[in-house]
Amino acid sequence: MAGHAMQWTRQPTAHAPGWLGRVRQDVAGSMEAGEIRGTPALHGVPWWGVVSSVVAPALLVSGWTFAAAVQRGSYNAFADTVSALAAYGAADRWVMTFAFLAAGVFEVATGLALRPAAAAGRLILIIGGVAGVFVAASPEPAAGGGSVRHMVAAAIGLVALASWPAAARRRGPSVPWGLRPAVSAAASAVLLGVLLWFVAELVTVGGQAGLAERLLGELQTLWPVLVIMSCRLRRPGADSIRDRPGVV
Repeated sequence: MAGHAMQWTRQPTAHAPGWLGRVRQDVAGSMEAGEIRGTPALHGVPWWGVVSSVVAPALLVSGWTFAAAVQRGSYNAFADTVSALAAYGAADRWVMTFAFLAAGVFEVATGLALRPAAAAGRLILIIGGVAGVFVAASPEPAAGGGSVRHMVAAAIGLVALASWPAAARRRGPSVPWGLRPAVSAAASAVLLGVLLWFVAELVTVGGQAGLAERLLGELQTLWPVLVIMSCRLRRPGADSIRDRPGVV
């Protein structure tokens, strides 16, 4: 009976490690298989990131379209800047001010949600969104002449939104096309080219500053949408542990 008692007391001790070991192996194997398949949602773009990226360009375009339509003076959408729609003395200036403010907030949200991108690119995108908020808070004077605070905030925002794609690039065979080095560099090159055109129009008073600014704004706010779509629509199973982007 003593032998039976000793055997009974030893059995759990001998059985437990083997059982726990098998559980650990099963869990580890499941986690590794999930990582290889690329299924964890933590490394993708959440739904609210998709919403923020889509809303930002929609707000800007609808904002400057409606604000230009209600101007009582001789506002020219091709020659005059968008900032004039939010300047002191503009009709219903709150429309463009709200568009600047909301678009900047949504750009910040997009930068936070764009987890597959490199941390440097996400940070620059967030800086661009914050600069947009400062643009809304720094209207131009009614008499013209510009505002230093407004110009500084606008310059930081425009440069950041044009340069973030190159800084957000990733390398690897499973990287979404919107974050591949060649595509990211080409996107920044195009955006910086349109930005230079806008600056040249302002300096030379060429008569197309409004057109250049609107094209620049549309391209800068639409590119995050395309990048996020490329991340969301990537083929399941394309990720690998070796080149999968980390979370910042």
